[in-house]
Amino acid sequence: MKIGLLSDTHSYLDDQIIRLLTGCDEIWHAGDFGTIEVSDRLNEIAPLRGVYGNIDDATIRQVHPKVNRFIVEGLDIMMTHIGGYPGKYHPDVRNEIKAKPPQLYITGHSHILKVMTDKSLNNLLHLNPGAAGKHGFHTMRTMMRFDINNGKLENLQVIELGKRA
Repeated sequence: MKIGLLSDTHSYLDDQIIRLLTGCDEIWHAGDFGTIEVSDRLNEIAPLRGVYGNIDDATIRQVHPKVNRFIVEGLDIMMTHIGGYPGKYHPDVRNEIKAKPPQLYITGHSHILKVMTDKSLNNLLHLNPGAAGKHGFHTMRTMMRFDINNGKLENLQVIELGKRA
């Protein structure tokens, strides 16, 4: 299963993002869509799984949960917008992560691309795709693509979308 992962679009989608997501089996968005139109457009490309972010309004919050926990191809995934990272998990999710660690933990919010493992939690893999939009302090817009095959994440690609401004 081919996955396109992005976050922090802040109401911005361009043809490049759409082209890179075309052909994905699913698109995952780790919050701060900005507008419901971004969510709707992504869902037209491929089935969308998302979480709302701190800038997202009530309309988006009715469509996407704060925390989304699901299994794809045998891989246990947990996604939230503001969730911290290994060693500094946010209090809202810390207890669940420690009690029943997912295999893949995805966050957004920081606009900082991260790929980390938490050795203390069975090598939990943490991904933050950075920010695909133009709003924020980041200089390079980023997203990720990867495959999930029999419970394993494979072929992780970090994609630079170009400068923010």
